[in-house]
Amino acid sequence: MEFNLQTGMKAERSEQVTSENTAIKYGSGGVAVYATPAMVGLMEGTCLAAVDPHLPSGLATVGIELAVKHLAATPVGMTVRATAELTAIAGKKLTFTIEAYDDREKIGQGTHERYIIDLAKFLKKAESKTIL
Repeated sequence: MEFNLQTGMKAERSEQVTSENTAIKYGSGGVAVYATPAMVGLMEGTCLAAVDPHLPSGLATVGIELAVKHLAATPVGMTVRATAELTAIAGKKLTFTIEAYDDREKIGQGTHERYIIDLAKFLKKAESKTIL
């Protein structure tokens, strides 16, 4: 099946740091700075934004692997911007280079892998877990 994807596809997303996405709110730390889980979510969503709109109807991607370093703290009030670039395609497996920046510096970097799925089939399998 043709996925209409090519290496070099990019996306960028951003969000403001508020009390709702701090380490304290996420329970991932005791400091009121941008939470690592929030950064990871922004990065992952940026990867999704780079490719999912280009997939045929009924297909989507899911995250399967993530390797991220959180390099610097970002205080409440700053904006965080994530970038993603599709760097490899191996069948249905997609690999991205991801980075995050605040208003002053790079705060995160890593790689992320996503897998192309048939959405209906995937959801049916997931929902089958609830049948007792």
